[in-house]
Amino acid sequence: MERVLLVGANLNDGEDYLTSLEELGALAEACDMEVAGVTSQTLETVHKAFYIGTGKVDEVKQMAQDLGADVIIFDNSLSPMQMRNLQERLEKPILDRSALILDIFAGRARSREAKLQVEVARLQYMLPRLVGLHAALSRQGGASGSMSSRGAGETKLELDRRVLEKRLAELRRELKEVGNERETQRKRRVKSGLPRVALVGYTNAGKSTLLNAMLDLYGADEGEAQEERHVFEKDMLFATLDTTVRKIAPPEHHAFLLSDTVGFIHKLPHNLVEAFQSTLEEAKEADLLIQVVDYSDEHYKEQIAVTNQTLKKLQADGIPMLFVYNKSDLVSTDALPGLSGVEREEVAAHLPVAAKAHGESAGEGIYLSAKKRIGMEELVRLIEEKLSGGYRECTLLIPYTDGRAVSYLNENAVVFETAYEEKGVRMRVNCKKEDYGYYRKYEEE
Repeated sequence: MERVLLVGANLNDGEDYLTSLEELGALAEACDMEVAGVTSQTLETVHKAFYIGTGKVDEVKQMAQDLGADVIIFDNSLSPMQMRNLQERLEKPILDRSALILDIFAGRARSREAKLQVEVARLQYMLPRLVGLHAALSRQGGASGSMSSRGAGETKLELDRRVLEKRLAELRRELKEVGNERETQRKRRVKSGLPRVALVGYTNAGKSTLLNAMLDLYGADEGEAQEERHVFEKDMLFATLDTTVRKIAPPEHHAFLLSDTVGFIHKLPHNLVEAFQSTLEEAKEADLLIQVVDYSDEHYKEQIAVTNQTLKKLQADGIPMLFVYNKSDLVSTDALPGLSGVEREEVAAHLPVAAKAHGESAGEGIYLSAKKRIGMEELVRLIEEKLSGGYRECTLLIPYTDGRAVSYLNENAVVFETAYEEKGVRMRVNCKKEDYGYYRKYEEE
């Protein structure tokens, strides 16, 4: 296992650099590295040539030797020049935060689409950093004879850049094909008429755990074994990268499509957001977003802010949102804000309780525990409440000659009552407004 030294900078810009360094350590551990030590420097501005001051560079070099560190990781994105200069002065492999996250994504990608997206992001990261990657940038000599007067030929750098750009073009073509397939699937889901709900949030907040909990309790039977429909879940950063969509059909509630999306993180590389654009379309086109928050993390408010900023970049910040304060069972009920004494007792007896979201968030929130399957019924009720604007309750008397309408409503609406009478089938249902517009001819006066 590689030992790493973490290096950060306190720029007095309002960011909690200690929390960021702590998260960097978790990222390193997620990449199977052992944190040997941590150091930081307070700076007014970053050093253009080395990111940190020249004196600090010498200190980091000595510290890495003393600790036996194999790799030095900087808690920010380094410019190509800074990367090259640090590599030469420190005489150790250098990684920045972006490269570390890209390494984790490369190791976790499972589907063809995720692998393509990660490779695109890595190549985009490498292109401007080709200078200095080789100890010697040898030149190809010009041809002999009269050709020699035409110049020194291409540099190795230019060749490498051309190879990477060619590979990037190939990958983008493949991604476009995969994207077309995903778009076809998305149109098919839209055609089904089911509302679309997307799980979003900071990495390791519990999105995959919540999806699996919903599947266990309300997953529609689609001919697959339950374990085959589960998504991978583990207490680690970026455990899953692939977007998964499952049909959820709670009894006496409307069915909906629930999708899991890649988690967000502070200083998420722009290349990754760009490369995963097609995957994140699930969030952009959802009817409702569920932001899953790790309420047991003392920095949960900052994580909400990062998620909201990322959603804004994706132009998905205008979609209705429901906040799920997950892992609330790990928090003392005294820490739950905005609750009366009676509500506090209710939470202590059995999580969750619905409450107005607080802090930097907005809208409705709910405290629950996805791992312990506590609060799922209340969550389903809140989801239905958020989506209810597209539904209407009515009583229909459908003639026996239109058996197709009865079958359709049984499958696509919430049916409260069904009675077989002389003139037809009387049904009291809560159906989509579009369906009501079509079947209102059967509505009783």
